[in-house]
Amino acid sequence: MSKTKTAFFCQKCGVQSPKWIGKCPSCHEWNTYVEEVLEKPSGKLSGYTRTSTVSVRPKKLDDISTKESPRYKTAICEFDRVLGGGVVAGSVMLIGGEPGIGKSTLMMQLALKAKNIKTLYVSGEESEVQIRMRSERLGLTNPQCIIFTETDTGNIFHHLNEIQPGMVVVDSVQSMISPSVESSAGSVSQIRESASEFIRYAKETGTPVFLVGHITKDGSLAGPKLLEHMVDTVLVFEGDSHHIYRILRATKNRYGSTSELGIFQMQAKGLFEVSNPSELLMSHYDKSLSGIAVSATIEGIRPLMIETQALVSSAVYGTPQRSSTGFDIRRLNMLLAVLEKRCGFRIGAKDVFLNIAGGIKVNDPATDLGVICSILSSNEDSPIKPNACFASEIGLSGELRPVTRIEQRIAEAEKLGFNEIYVSKYNMKNYHTKHEKIKIITFNKIEQVFNRLFA
Repeated sequence: MSKTKTAFFCQKCGVQSPKWIGKCPSCHEWNTYVEEVLEKPSGKLSGYTRTSTVSVRPKKLDDISTKESPRYKTAICEFDRVLGGGVVAGSVMLIGGEPGIGKSTLMMQLALKAKNIKTLYVSGEESEVQIRMRSERLGLTNPQCIIFTETDTGNIFHHLNEIQPGMVVVDSVQSMISPSVESSAGSVSQIRESASEFIRYAKETGTPVFLVGHITKDGSLAGPKLLEHMVDTVLVFEGDSHHIYRILRATKNRYGSTSELGIFQMQAKGLFEVSNPSELLMSHYDKSLSGIAVSATIEGIRPLMIETQALVSSAVYGTPQRSSTGFDIRRLNMLLAVLEKRCGFRIGAKDVFLNIAGGIKVNDPATDLGVICSILSSNEDSPIKPNACFASEIGLSGELRPVTRIEQRIAEAEKLGFNEIYVSKYNMKNYHTKHEKIKIITFNKIEQVFNRLFA
């Protein structure tokens, strides 16, 4: 029998070393190297192996068919939107998120709503009774959904070859144990080997595979960074357990855009899609309040109306506070500096608190004008007209800069009943579409917007 081979792996980033070292040369973390066995154990059921004896031969680029891979439409439209139109055959998708955010609920609803596809739901964390109780709580059932509670990948692939499902869900990849590696579940080598076996299975059989992944305390996906490079799509399920809204984003997508956004509502009977998030992301008040402005933003191909809430007050202590939720704090500081230097508003000695309503994060620069108007509204303690919205980027000299896809922003504002939208005058040079129900107000300086709103 050959000698057992071992190596040391960094539990933080997955870098391999032939000997133990104190500080990882890749991620610069201390005491993260753990010894793991590399030698395959004999006499054990192996993981997934190639079932086809046909070898893959090199092809000329011109001989490769450009026919697009077929996509499977799921019964969850928001999920299809984030994936780029549906699930691609043979693709591997990794889904991560905070504990209790709803990853297993989303995957269970995906499996139970796929009526025409035989789905194998592999769970390494819940028992069959727990999964049955979850399906009863969701009020869903599907005779084509098969439940298998197992962590050994050898047994899993043995049953996969017998069942031959059309879709596979693995919850979670950190709980899987490959017989090829002698280490505990959740280690770097186990995650890497288990994921690679599922990827080989997906590519050779054309079966889409969903891998549910845990995250670390700093918010990144647990396991080696190599795991995100191996899969085709990386989805992040975001949200606050104290709020009902959940957001699904694609940080990597080989078959679609990474700027798409799916919004869900967590209720007692599971996750429900939000088809028109603009109406839900804006609050409704009996009377106008100061410090509130609505911005027209774009997430992927979807226009959204985002409500910005600001509070400006006198600094109680010597140093004024700057706090932001859902908006980049560095960009907020830049906008405050523009107001102070270029426009003459004395806000440098005041506390400024900013919040994007609905618990979502905004990166669109077109929200700059809405942020500034909400700050000025709170500073003046004068409310903005509830039928006005904003869509413009702010430059360092205080000018209003044009933004992309202004037609979609104006159309969304008109659809939701806004009467006025403030944009940069440079956006209207090549704009010819006529809107009868909404008035387009153009300016080129912040001072002009201020005089119009608070004169």
